[in-house]
Amino acid sequence: QVQLVESGGGLVQAGGSLRLSCAASGRTFSSYALGWFRQAPGKEREFVVAISRSGGSTYYIDSVKGRFTISRDNAKNTVYLQMNSLKPEDTAVYYCAASPDYSIRREAAYGYWGQGTQVTVSS
Repeated sequence: QVQLVESGGGLVQAGGSLRLSCAASGRTFSSYALGWFRQAPGKEREFVVAISRSGGSTYYIDSVKGRFTISRDNAKNTVYLQMNSLKPEDTAVYYCAASPDYSIRREAAYGYWGQGTQVTVSS
């Protein structure tokens, strides 16, 4: 069982930065690959980025490549999402999720989800 709690969201101007954190409970954090998803108003939830159990592999959607960076600290049971050069279209609720497999964008593979944190980017 893994419980995930996101933090770090907020309101930022276009071009600004935010760092999201997702803290996990449990002793088996390193056994899970992690992903960040987002859901904009009126849209379906979409995959953003994933990181493997060791942190050695990552996968980003094209729209965030070069702007977002995912990392994890298995000693602290925490995954981070550094978001730079934010755009209004990045506005969404961001969710972290855990999967026993490095399933990347396959949402159904993620069995554990956080409650989400709001990111709003003003133009």
